[in-house]
Amino acid sequence: MKIYVDSANIESIKRVMDLCPVAGVTTNPTILSREKRNPWESLYNIRRLIGDAIELHTQVVSQKTEDMVEEAQFIVKRLGKNTFIKVPVSFEGFKAIRKMKSLGLNVTATAVFTPMQALVASLCGATYLAPYVNRVDMISGDGVSLVQNIQSLLEKQGSKAEVLAASFKSVEQILRVALTGAKCITASPSLWLEVLRHPLTDHAIQGFTTDFEKLTAPGKTLATTVK
Repeated sequence: MKIYVDSANIESIKRVMDLCPVAGVTTNPTILSREKRNPWESLYNIRRLIGDAIELHTQVVSQKTEDMVEEAQFIVKRLGKNTFIKVPVSFEGFKAIRKMKSLGLNVTATAVFTPMQALVASLCGATYLAPYVNRVDMISGDGVSLVQNIQSLLEKQGSKAEVLAASFKSVEQILRVALTGAKCITASPSLWLEVLRHPLTDHAIQGFTTDFEKLTAPGKTLATTVK
């Protein structure tokens, strides 16, 4: 599974990157707005932090096809070739994905809520398809089943596009999506930290430390007790 960080906050992204391998960073206009600064400042900072080898996903704001394509080219020119343009799967978006693909741009189809939207986006040339798990759950749907159905449909159709599951509010949602076999998941830094953290782990570490210090002295380790 590939881990993506859904954030534009540099310190939060860096913290996750220090803990585990990160395949990419995903943003959207709402995420960028939370930083309360010029969006380009945030995007440049992210690219500097992650380097050219790690994917950066950022979304067009334009709503007409030609404007989306023009904006996408502008973005890639400034952020590098390993930048994926997020395009919502509207009617204009589907057309834009096809044109971007013909220009050699990397595309992530976003705001996906049905398996057929995902399939058509893949046929148009999207590399990644981003279904919104929690947003489906919020309207009494089943976000995990949506991811599973999209993956099943893509496999049956022989598509090479990958599901980049997005919109999570709990560790349980992430676990359930991972259990479906999803290869790519993007979540907020705070959720990734919750995935890695458990109070029983902390309790076990404290117990190991206490027991070892009974044999030696406070602050001692195997490296400082050699005879």
